[in-house]
Amino acid sequence: MAFLGIDFSCALGSLRHGHFPEKDCLLPLISKLLGYILVAASTTVKLPQIMKILKHGSIRGLSVLSFELEVVGYTIALAYCFNKGLPFSAYGELAFILIQAIILVAIIYYFSQPVGLTTWARALLYCAVAPTILAGQINPVLFEALYASQHAIFLFARLPQIWKNFSNKSTGELSFLTCLMNFGGSSVRVFTSLQEKAPQSVVLGSVIGMATNGSLLSQIIIFRNKKPEAGKEKKRE
Repeated sequence: MAFLGIDFSCALGSLRHGHFPEKDCLLPLISKLLGYILVAASTTVKLPQIMKILKHGSIRGLSVLSFELEVVGYTIALAYCFNKGLPFSAYGELAFILIQAIILVAIIYYFSQPVGLTTWARALLYCAVAPTILAGQINPVLFEALYASQHAIFLFARLPQIWKNFSNKSTGELSFLTCLMNFGGSSVRVFTSLQEKAPQSVVLGSVIGMATNGSLLSQIIIFRNKKPEAGKEKKRE
């Protein structure tokens, strides 16, 4: 018995005979189910952050560079997993998160008026290069190198925001719910990637995501009742 690529026959057979499923039977099933739950949850992961910005009409405390680098990282990760033929349950959330991340950057640009020429140049460069990367129309060796670099991209995407939070002793408009879902998603993805026998580079990316998202979540908890000191908060990056 299979549904959405998930084979329930092993677990159902054990239960039918009054036995609890063995680990080798149960873990792959749990991994697949968690993978699809993660994909479903990812459709709203950035929504709390988007709604918080729109509600307050402010990007106070947010690092524009962090959100821009996120878009680049998600683009590379999605392209790699898709073109490597991994099962959708192992990476599907990346497609939904990328769409939301792009919308989020557009909103941040809107509330960062006036937008400078360098910002427009970065946006246009992304629009020009992203379709080629997503289609996998690049040299395989370069593709592997690009994917390896996306771990550093995600790391450096988080560091400016983590440093800004620390410097201001405030997380500004950073959404607790979005950071919580990011942390939970990264944690689950470590487990599912191992079960799906994904490349070690994929697992490493999930571990980095778990650590950095955990840091942001901790800062929101620590600085939740504090306001940024006068003069430390900049309007734009």
